[in-house]
Amino acid sequence: MNHQESLTAYIAAFVSELVFSGVNDVVVSPGSRSTPMAMVMAEHPELHVHIHVDERSAAFFALGMAKATNKPVAILCTSGTAAANYFPAIVEARYSRVPLMVLTADRPHELREVGAPQAIDQIHLYGQHVKWFADMALPENNEEIIRYARTFCARAAAVATQAPSGPVHLNFPFREPLIPKLNDEHLFQQMERPNGYVKVHNGELSVSNELVKEMAEKLNGIEKGIIVCGTMADKQFAEAITRLSNALNYPIIADPLSQLRSGSHEMENIIDAYDTFLRNGDAKTYLKPDVVLRFGTMPVSKALTIFLKENHSADQFVIDGGGGWRDPAALSTNMIFCNETLFCEKLISVLEASSSAAYLQDWKKINRLSKEQMSSIHDITELSEGKLFYQLGDLLPENATLFVGNSMPIRDLDSFFFINKNDIRVMANRGANGIDGTVSTALGAAMYSKTLYLVLGDLTFFHDLNGLIAAKLYNLTIHIILVNNNGGGIFSFLPQNEHPKHFELLFGTPLNIEFEHAVRMFNGNFIKIKDWDHLSLEMRENRDQPGIHVYEVETQRDRNRDEHREFWRSVSQEISNFVNGEQ
Repeated sequence: MNHQESLTAYIAAFVSELVFSGVNDVVVSPGSRSTPMAMVMAEHPELHVHIHVDERSAAFFALGMAKATNKPVAILCTSGTAAANYFPAIVEARYSRVPLMVLTADRPHELREVGAPQAIDQIHLYGQHVKWFADMALPENNEEIIRYARTFCARAAAVATQAPSGPVHLNFPFREPLIPKLNDEHLFQQMERPNGYVKVHNGELSVSNELVKEMAEKLNGIEKGIIVCGTMADKQFAEAITRLSNALNYPIIADPLSQLRSGSHEMENIIDAYDTFLRNGDAKTYLKPDVVLRFGTMPVSKALTIFLKENHSADQFVIDGGGGWRDPAALSTNMIFCNETLFCEKLISVLEASSSAAYLQDWKKINRLSKEQMSSIHDITELSEGKLFYQLGDLLPENATLFVGNSMPIRDLDSFFFINKNDIRVMANRGANGIDGTVSTALGAAMYSKTLYLVLGDLTFFHDLNGLIAAKLYNLTIHIILVNNNGGGIFSFLPQNEHPKHFELLFGTPLNIEFEHAVRMFNGNFIKIKDWDHLSLEMRENRDQPGIHVYEVETQRDRNRDEHREFWRSVSQEISNFVNGEQ
């Protein structure tokens, strides 16, 4: 049997198993060495092939699709630095627990480390940032190698989705000639086990009933407890955690990525202004907990993180369905590796309903007072970053997906985006907290979102402008609110701001870019916002219009910093007056 037939049979077996394993999308970056895999993938009728010429952006685009669907997405590139450009998205996938199947083409073994062009060392290229790596065998067409290709494909997909989800890497060495034989109408028909070679069944992590009962007995006697919720993707979690809160009479401190601040679930016990009032020493003393139940990632809020650190003597239970170790401050007294929704349901079934709600009411009173004080943001007439996020709940349509950039936008979301019933899904790249690939990730999510809005800063937008090509190629609709404060706004809140000599050069980094020209290059619609009424009008009129819509909101970094500090000051004063009046 000749090389072309072996190459084709081997890759066809792998690709057919890829579909059997639940992979529907693959993002391909053009290249020579990956030719046979790309051509065979394009032939499969059930595989959606998306072309993206920039590997760095392509990987983030796939990351966005995987985040939106909670299903593995494959990425394919040629050998050499093409594979290296995948690295940032792979790091993000690893730490945000997103399933990716990374497929890199490579030179055959005889062309490695001998000066062959476009050949780098791709063995364990991504190190510990992937869950599993395999340097695949050279293509052959015999029963053993075909079984091997199919088995390794199924195994890779299973490892990628096994909790905690993450990226896997398969490296494929291919010899020339690279053109497969595609004239076989039965190309993907497998004679042995035609409906998939091996099905891998991933189960949910759980804990014993005895442990749950023991924990319930402990919690039954504790009134001062809080529930802290970070990033969560499980759609069933909101209902389960609110029921647990009602049973315990514990407040839920809901990070904006917890999916708890928006939706149809009960919100009576949800605390959403904590990032502001936990900066106040009186409030932190008054609300000191005896127990903390924490679900999901570490919260965005630094004020909340400091509050948890200051209460290191409290019993802190970390419940993690991925079996990881989400405890950077070494605060946990108990690590519980159990599916979060399942844990809530099991605990509720054995808890005695708490009759004391005084501590819960204290949290709710302070939360309400803080929001009342912050409502003065309505009076701000200038374009303002805080007011933008305060109004987002009203500006966005129901069932929208909101993707938020890192640095200041995610923090402003935490501070000013309060509970609402619009069922808005909130997403961000908070695995490694980088600004790279934000546009591409959001556009990937837009592939599987009804309506997607992206809010990001000017540096983040500039960092991934080329990601907009995906919207043009695939007719995607995205609404981008560009907060342009001409530089890195977050640095104005950090200690280096007190050293002005080189601040603008090293940290402020003003770009002075007219983004309109770049947006027009991708056939986008660019609107420079004049005032709040203009923003509301443009977002409403463009809501159902296809394509790229960029709304540039120009703000001032220094004014934004001063505005935040004034809110913190006024809320702090109000809370201190309340707390001292209560004592």
